[in-house]
Amino acid sequence: MIWLEMGWVVLVGDLTESASGGVLEQLAEVLESRKLADPESSYVASLYAGGVDKILKKIGEEATEVVMAGKDGEPGAIVAETADLCFHLMVLLAHEGLSPQAVIIELQRRFGLSGLEEKAQRQQ
Repeated sequence: MIWLEMGWVVLVGDLTESASGGVLEQLAEVLESRKLADPESSYVASLYAGGVDKILKKIGEEATEVVMAGKDGEPGAIVAETADLCFHLMVLLAHEGLSPQAVIIELQRRFGLSGLEEKAQRQQ
């Protein structure tokens, strides 16, 4: 179910796998194709050309913008900035030869564990 809140579409309930997983896989394919693109004509190709440091700098900027949007408490800005952050995290994954499915598998592995349990397992 969706409704419009202050000009933003808000999803209520679970996204289906086709809606959430599908867009991630489509984005991953586009990001992979940009590895061969001209950095002068493709934003993503320019990030790849700048190397991991340029990608990480952009992730840091986007994470800061998410924090600022969260402090402002405006739902639309939080969603938009979170989408920007996720996009740039996907660029990092693609740069490193990883798929979004690897992250989904890791999240599934952690699902049902308390945060304290999961953290303790990482420290072992």
